[in-house]
Amino acid sequence: MADRRQYEVMFIVDPKMEDASINTAIDRYLGVVTQRGGEITKVDHWGRRKFAFEMRHLNEGYYAIAEVQAEPAAMDELDRVLRLQDELVRHKIVRPGPKT
Repeated sequence: MADRRQYEVMFIVDPKMEDASINTAIDRYLGVVTQRGGEITKVDHWGRRKFAFEMRHLNEGYYAIAEVQAEPAAMDELDRVLRLQDELVRHKIVRPGPKT
């Protein structure tokens, strides 16, 4: 666990899903990290937002941001799992830079 790093994960979920289903899906995604020894420090649900342009025939999506501490291998697995999810419009995993 010496190689834990801080990450931010952005999820954009299909807005046609019910809110309860969206929350369950996000918890399921983040379970991939906790099963591999990672820790979820914060989850911020932004809710439904309009897109600047159409994606996958949608004009809006449900946004959520999670702050995670995990090893790189756990995040690689999360990325692999997220790529396979049909209800996910987009996702992004980043390592935040130093705070100024």
